[in-house]
Amino acid sequence: MNTIRDFSFLCIIAFSALSASCSSCQSQKPVSEPYQQVSPDFDADSAFSYIEKQVSFGPRVPMTPAHADCGDYLAAKLSSFGAKVIEQKATVKHYNGKNIEIRNIIGSFQGEKEKRLLLFAHWDSRPFADQENDPVKRNRPILGADDGASGVGVLLEVARQLQHNTPECGVDILFFDLEDWGQAEFDDHYIPGNWWCMGSQHWAKAPHTPDYKAKFGILLDMVGAPDATFMRESESMRYAANIVEKVWRTASKMGFGQLFIDKKTGSIYDDHIPVNQIRNIPCIDIINLKSKSSSGFASHWHTLDDTMQNINKSTLKSVGQTVLEVIFLEK
Repeated sequence: MNTIRDFSFLCIIAFSALSASCSSCQSQKPVSEPYQQVSPDFDADSAFSYIEKQVSFGPRVPMTPAHADCGDYLAAKLSSFGAKVIEQKATVKHYNGKNIEIRNIIGSFQGEKEKRLLLFAHWDSRPFADQENDPVKRNRPILGADDGASGVGVLLEVARQLQHNTPECGVDILFFDLEDWGQAEFDDHYIPGNWWCMGSQHWAKAPHTPDYKAKFGILLDMVGAPDATFMRESESMRYAANIVEKVWRTASKMGFGQLFIDKKTGSIYDDHIPVNQIRNIPCIDIINLKSKSSSGFASHWHTLDDTMQNINKSTLKSVGQTVLEVIFLEK
């Protein structure tokens, strides 16, 4: 064996391997830095307990003892977190000809700040389970653990975090009443009119602060289910596409893209509509929508199955942390 020649040959092989390795390194994409969260940690256990407490009162149908007791609890809770609490009470005439007493509950943080963000959910529950297959069950009120209480529970935890952590913007949290008492599907005689979202319609016409303004608003509705899918609702896109993009992009960066899906869906008449149309505040709706469902909603929607079994802490965490992050990113 020729030692010198063999050594040279080995050097050539080693150099070639090294070059190939370096070439491979250069062709690899740089590893992106992990997202740096700026908001305090959202406690899903805490949010879950707030939902559980609301449900413990029973169905929160306006002008019932359960509704009154839950309203007192919500107002006291917001106050205990340092919010300035305002209760907006009014009487509205409903589709059935009855005068219904409503109670919108508002908690304001940093009321002196001119730049404000609006967060809202409805706290009442539906007086009849008109999506039940069994006609006998359709006249019973629902507990509304997901439809109503979940959004309120998430916002109560947001309020608790705002007590100890101060964003650069003022924040107003609104719990709207009489959202879910639209005319029942089993009624034979349809009465024309906007009978949903009565609390937000009233507030939009006469807000708790004259000429109230906010940079934008976020509505939370049915945000607790374990299989929740939050798609880009059409009316949200129509009135506030940039806010939808901000929220969905933030959720994706934080690892919640499996819930906040980049897909546009149909229109929903929800509490964000009166706020958009009457108050001209760009608002979006984070709501669990189902593209393969005949109703467009989850199977427990407006049924007696809307109980705590449909509340998932992981979903609450995804929604609550995203909302907190959007708040604390705002300058």
